[in-house]
Amino acid sequence: MRLLADLCNMAMEVTYGFSRLTAYDIHLFREGKHFRLYEKLGAHFVDEEGFAGVYFAVWAPNARQVCVSGTFNHWDTTQLPLKLRDDDSGIWEGVVGDVLHGDLYKFIITGSNGEVFEKADPFARRNEPAPGTASIIWEHHHAWQDNLWQTKQRPLSFDKPMSVYEVHLGSWGRQQDNPQAFLTYRQLADTLVPYVKDLGFTHVEFLPVTEHPFYGSWGYQTLSYFAPTGRYGTPDDLMYLIDAFHQAHIGVILDWVPSHFPEDGHGLAFFDGTHLFEHEDRRKGFHPDWNSLIFNYGRYEVKCFLISSAIHWLDIFHFDGIRVDAVASMLYLDYSRKEGEWLPNIYGGNENLEAIQFLKELNETIFSEFPAAITIAEESTSWPKVSKPTYDGGLGFGMKWMMGWMHDTLAYFKEEPVYRKYHQDKLTFSMWYAYSENFVLSLSHDEVVHGKGSLINKMPGDEWLKFANLRLMFSYMFTHPFPKLVFMGGEFAQYKEWNHDQSLDWHLTELPLHKGMQNLVRDLNDIYTGEKSMHEQDFVEAGFNWLSINNHDQGVLVWQRQGKKPGDHVIVVGNFDQQTHIDYKVPVMQRNHYVEIFNSDAEKYQGSGLLNSGLLKPEIKTNSEETDEVKQFELAITIPPLSLLVLKPVAKLRRSAKK
Repeated sequence: MRLLADLCNMAMEVTYGFSRLTAYDIHLFREGKHFRLYEKLGAHFVDEEGFAGVYFAVWAPNARQVCVSGTFNHWDTTQLPLKLRDDDSGIWEGVVGDVLHGDLYKFIITGSNGEVFEKADPFARRNEPAPGTASIIWEHHHAWQDNLWQTKQRPLSFDKPMSVYEVHLGSWGRQQDNPQAFLTYRQLADTLVPYVKDLGFTHVEFLPVTEHPFYGSWGYQTLSYFAPTGRYGTPDDLMYLIDAFHQAHIGVILDWVPSHFPEDGHGLAFFDGTHLFEHEDRRKGFHPDWNSLIFNYGRYEVKCFLISSAIHWLDIFHFDGIRVDAVASMLYLDYSRKEGEWLPNIYGGNENLEAIQFLKELNETIFSEFPAAITIAEESTSWPKVSKPTYDGGLGFGMKWMMGWMHDTLAYFKEEPVYRKYHQDKLTFSMWYAYSENFVLSLSHDEVVHGKGSLINKMPGDEWLKFANLRLMFSYMFTHPFPKLVFMGGEFAQYKEWNHDQSLDWHLTELPLHKGMQNLVRDLNDIYTGEKSMHEQDFVEAGFNWLSINNHDQGVLVWQRQGKKPGDHVIVVGNFDQQTHIDYKVPVMQRNHYVEIFNSDAEKYQGSGLLNSGLLKPEIKTNSEETDEVKQFELAITIPPLSLLVLKPVAKLRRSAKK
């Protein structure tokens, strides 16, 4: 057997002369304008012009030699050398025969000083799950069935509802007979998809599924920018899951991390014996928060690599958008750094000019090729125009997480109700700057880890009060302008904070209070997506109007959500105190009869069941003076403790019923 293997090794060789790269490809690559490099670099099966085998191509401009090693040549590290192109592109290439689908491989790179590195393919379509470090020869074979979904997609619209369920695939659920075993992508298609559909979310967002060596990073220490993690199955299995979501009319967003990457030896770090993808100076190239490396955004080839990655996920895997992680860390050269630990830009400032240009070009490219795509920035500072077009001086993102709303809201709800009258501005302040960006309201994974506790355990009071407060907070969120994002487990009030090593505590959903919270979130999604007044003008000032904002002592806020049609509106009444208000006068702008279409205190949510039944008839405001101005009206209603009510004009209900 050993002799046979030796003979096979002797017979295997690299064929030169064939290339998938044209002169135009090289021109675009060197100019920083080639954004589909995944079609050219990496490993690709070829059978044309007399060449049959796998074409390998890798960018390693400072290497002395590059060889391919794999299961197909018994991991010989010198037998299959690639050839450096003669066009100064720094790309090595060659065709190797007798390579099979599923074979493992690495690039063996000899640096200029003779040091040898074993590297995974930066453009690999599939990689070994950790602790393995090899890349895998792979061709995608999934037959997509989402044509209906794709044809219905239009340029990004800001008058459609967007309610996002954020998921970490490894801990949403586990195998019933083995709690340590992950659910596969295909099993998630059978369980996660119908669950998200039942709760009424319009989109799902995956924490990064790009391959990552350390599971505890949740995917944010990405090492392979073109290969999904193999922990849950093959790349085709992930396609199957996304396809299933689309067939259920649910969009899929990917968390994507271009801000940093880990230093693992088989990865991008010191790739060809030099700092190729990262900055050489650690003051620009090392991230102290995550002990990881920062991309050199000023290098054209690196820009091509990253933008090609984003396009790849939208193109090949049919993701509907990306949420870009840690944008603030990219924008500021002094992010999380002390004086002397960072280098200013050419003008002496702390702005990362190269990263800014990269982000602008990223968004321009995505929207030019995928007009219906969603790009969302996780950006936590006051950087202006993050979600405004680049032609208007913005970064070009479609949306931005509203981090201020999240911090203020959680801080407010942690207060005992008796003290909330001193902090009511935390609830109302968001509307003062609301329309400066296209915001997304997020209660994300970051708020339920690292000792922060679960959402339900952030609420004050005994068990009933905790649940009433959380019902109220979700209701406030879903009736506030802008799209919503809720991290898994919050929708049924999981007690424990999120643990990526365990499944969610699904047994809780059999208990009345937790089941009631699920019912609440389902109904909130139904109202948010079904009532045009709740989403149609989310991003314009005409869609929101305060009706009562100064009742600090009783903790009551009243606002109106307005659709595009003049008569299409709802009145929202929030009682953030523990007191019940009987015959409370709610101001309204029109003399319509109203009906209560939502009450977070309903018994189906395990509230006290204090509802307003029947028609609610407005009366002329009794203390208004006789003037030529339009008269104001009032509704006399009962407001349960720690509750939120939604009131809808009866005339609108009747018109809807006729339809």
